[in-house]
Amino acid sequence: MRPQTLDAVIGQGHLLGDGELLRRIVRQKEPVSLIFWGPPGTGKTTLARIIAREVEAEFIELSAVTSGKKDVEKVIEHARQNWNLGLRTILFVDEIHRFNKAQQDAFLPHVESGLITLIGATTENPSFEVITPLLSRTRVLVLQPLAKEEIIAILKRALKLLGQSKAVTPKALDYLAELSGGDARVALGNLELALGFGEKITPEVVKAAAQKKVPGYDKKGDMHYDVISAFIKSMRGSDVMATLYYLARMIDAGEDPKFIARRMVIFASEDIGLAGNGALALAVATFQAVERVGLPEANYNLYHCAVALARSPKSRETTDLMHAAQDLARKFPNSPVPLHIRNAPTKLMKDLGYGKDYKWQAGFKHGKGYLPDEVSGVL
Repeated sequence: MRPQTLDAVIGQGHLLGDGELLRRIVRQKEPVSLIFWGPPGTGKTTLARIIAREVEAEFIELSAVTSGKKDVEKVIEHARQNWNLGLRTILFVDEIHRFNKAQQDAFLPHVESGLITLIGATTENPSFEVITPLLSRTRVLVLQPLAKEEIIAILKRALKLLGQSKAVTPKALDYLAELSGGDARVALGNLELALGFGEKITPEVVKAAAQKKVPGYDKKGDMHYDVISAFIKSMRGSDVMATLYYLARMIDAGEDPKFIARRMVIFASEDIGLAGNGALALAVATFQAVERVGLPEANYNLYHCAVALARSPKSRETTDLMHAAQDLARKFPNSPVPLHIRNAPTKLMKDLGYGKDYKWQAGFKHGKGYLPDEVSGVL
């Protein structure tokens, strides 16, 4: 089912439009080293194969999961033989983020010399997972999850190639696309399973074949940080339904509920602060409830707290004051404490002026203030 030309590729219009880099590579037949970054099933391997075919280069594929240094050395030696014969070599490295720094370093001189054109594929942010020297020698192209209508188009093409265009009802196609999460491989896999269940594929058949969709959520990857960021920003913007939507996604994906509760404890002071002093107590109580009750019952506590924090008035006063105080402490880390507010446990210290004129009474304000002179002088 893999497309053989760029025109046959469904999706990734932002990369395949007229004048875009991939079109220019194919038109000019001049490959450049690339990093394809995107979720599974979005066409990274397919695009690499098409480029190799269009520029008339030999396509060699390695998986960083199963390949080692010797495999890379064999590819480099083979590329030298191709070079002597006037042939180009495109090395496609799937999951390139799984190679360590030393392994990635090994590509540098050969990419630099043009011996190989490297195309890496990764589901992880290359800013963190690919070494800087390699990034500087490649172009990073971001692939997006396929839209629902694009998945449906892929499924229809597959059914046409199989001669079974009428085997799947429109509602079943829609359900297959919905279950895919933008992953063409998942959609085609579920279609294959469903076709094995009977002649007429309905949503009920798809459900039986595919079971439950696994959320696209990696607790150590970008999605983890993107969703928690969206959760926090939705609370900050007082959008209750958005807040609960992202909360539900995290819980459904198996996120640690204590992680969510900890973020709400921080939010209660960072974003609500003095505008609602009870928010911190509620967030702490929620964290304790999660610890003591656990899921699924603690869902009530998490949702209760999230709604309350989203609806609460917001204030950044505490946060702004904290940052201002931290800046002062860094600028004046060793300023002496004024004598009149120093501790004076001995007669000698009192004679030296420690604690002079200070009175132990509620609300007492010393005339000389409380900050060191050099600090108060900049305020």
